[in-house]
Formats: sequence, structure tokens, C-alpha cells
Amino acid sequence: MSTHLFTPYTLTELQLPNRVVMAPMTRNRADDDGVPVPMMATYYAQRASGGLLITEATQVSPQGRGYVNTPGIYTDRHTAGWRPVTEAVHAAGGRIFLQLWHVGRISHTRFQPDGAAPLAPSAIRADTQVFTTDGFRPASKPRAVSVPEIADIVAQFRHGAAQAKAAGFDGVEIHAANGYLIDQFLRDATNRRTDAYGGSIANRIRFALEVTTAVVQEWGPGRVGIRLSPRGTFNDIQDSDPPALFGALAEALNTFPLAYVHLVEPQPGHPALTVQSGVDPVAPVVRRRYRGTLILNGGYTRETAEAALAENGADLIAFGVPYLANPDLPERLQRQASLNPPDQATFYGGDEKGYTDYPTLAEAPVSA
Repeated sequence: MSTHLFTPYTLTELQLPNRVVMAPMTRNRADDDGVPVPMMATYYAQRASGGLLITEATQVSPQGRGYVNTPGIYTDRHTAGWRPVTEAVHAAGGRIFLQLWHVGRISHTRFQPDGAAPLAPSAIRADTQVFTTDGFRPASKPRAVSVPEIADIVAQFRHGAAQAKAAGFDGVEIHAANGYLIDQFLRDATNRRTDAYGGSIANRIRFALEVTTAVVQEWGPGRVGIRLSPRGTFNDIQDSDPPALFGALAEALNTFPLAYVHLVEPQPGHPALTVQSGVDPVAPVVRRRYRGTLILNGGYTRETAEAALAENGADLIAFGVPYLANPDLPERLQRQASLNPPDQATFYGGDEKGYTDYPTLAEAPVSA
């Protein structure tokens, strides 16, 4: 069997030892103020053998929060909390990007300053739930942001990017996927604006490009990625023509010196990711139109990952749940060893159980 997955890759200035990427996964282990806690440094350092680690989504402002115990990157306390994480990963020989996040309408008034309505491109409530201290609750109805407020949010992404640099990260990833704020601006089902940020595809991608401009200006060439989910329906999201929309966005992203585009394109039968019916895969469209590094994510196995790389469908492959439960995932994949089963009850919130206690092959050898 070919071993493209375990060959080195040059990601601009970063030398990756393999093409295994740890996908961003919300784990809800930060403290009540969104400050990372010590066990988060252990968690990420345990997984440092991957080519690149991408952190869980990290809100860039108080308004950008939609779930309990998710981390932030907008105060000095947040930055200080993240610094031990980057130091631990680097000490273990790894490379790590922080994912910048604003949830938009996927929030609840209890998370918003002064109990205000969440922000969104248009005042359309999401048919979804958010994770609170009282369990899952329906998302609150949002209000449409004004044009001056859009400029403020772009500035929040810029500030978060600067804070991430101060925390010692190797780069950042802009979260423009999974039905959160940037994705809400992209899709015509959630963006009903009639100003310069709504209507045409050129207008609907404007906010994403403004955020990307600000973040790249903060970090410079080759240190910023962006995550997209063209066919995803998570968080009550869809669009009338995803290939046209994301093809145009991919073309526009060529104007930036990005590190990569990270595409969520679920493999057939993926149990956790649903796709918009009647829409063909968009990854081939993005691959044709975007000229830089492409990461694919969405239920890949060693076999399907190798096939995607061999066929030049992607340059890197991101793994989510398998990496959550297997801190030494690259070694397990390379040795074709059995994988630890994930404990779904501990995915969101809690302590070290189901977080830092999954055994490595060395700790609990399994038959290859």
C-alpha cells in the first residue's frame, strides 16, 4: 500500500513530518471565563506527532461565544492561558495553529453581554441547539448586524490573530465553516441582506475576504488557513448553489498568501456530518480553482486518506474523532494498528476522563 500520508510536507515555512492533521474539535474544557486550563496543554502535547495540530474553535470576542467552557483569545488572560499549550506542543516537537471563531447566531442570550440577542447577517433564528450549563437549549433569535458592527467584528478577528501570535502559535485558522458567523454571511439561506454584504456571491463573500485580509496582515504570508464546509448542513445552514459560491470564494482566496484551505467534505456514510441533498461534492471544484495547499476532512480512514492523496485530491488529511481518542494516531495509522474507541459521553466538558487518559500504543500495546 502507498504511504503518502507518512511523507513529509512543506507548508510554506513549516516542515511537517507527515500529512496527518489534527482537526479542530470543541471539547469544552476551558474555565468559565474561557481561559485554557493546564490539562489542555497535556491534551495537545500528547497529539504533537501529527504534521499539524489545529486547536478547538476559539472565540474572538464575548459576542462570539455560543457554548459553555469554550476558550477565548481576546483578553491577556486568554493569551496567558494558551501560552503553556504552545510551549508544551513545541517541546514535544509539534506545530500548532489556533482556530479563530465567531459563532454568530449559534448562541443564546445567556452567553451574550447584558443578555443581548446574538449577532447574525440577518435576523433569522437557527433551528439548532447550543450547549449551556443547563444542557442543550434552542439557539436564541439573532439580530442583524449593522455595517459599522461588521467592521468591528473584522477588528476582533484581527485582535484575536495578534493575541494568538503573542501566545506562541505557529499560525491561525479562520473558522468559516459549520454554520457559524462567516458561513452565515456566505450562504443565501442565512444572508438576506440588501447592502454590500448580501445578494450576489461577490457581496456574500465580502465579509470572509475582509476577515482574511485583516488576519493575513497581522500574521504575514503562509501562516493563515481558512476552513470551509461547502455542502454541510450543520447548524441549520444551506445555500442555493454551493459549487458556484465556494468556487468563487476559492478563486478569490488565491489573492492571499495563505497557508492552506481546509475543506470539510464528508465521506459517504459519515455518521456525524450531513450534506445538502442534491449537491455534488465541491472538493473537486475547490481543488481546480484554489492553487494552494488543500486539507480535506470528513470521516477519513487510512485507506481513504491514502487514496485522496494518491489521486492529488488533497495535500493533507485532517482527522477528528480518531485523533480525539488516539493521541498517537499517526503511529497507529502507519502501523495499521487498532484504534481506541471514543467515549462520546466525555466529548463535551468534564475533566481528564475521556480527554487526556486515552492510552498510546506504548502504554497499552495492541495487535497490529
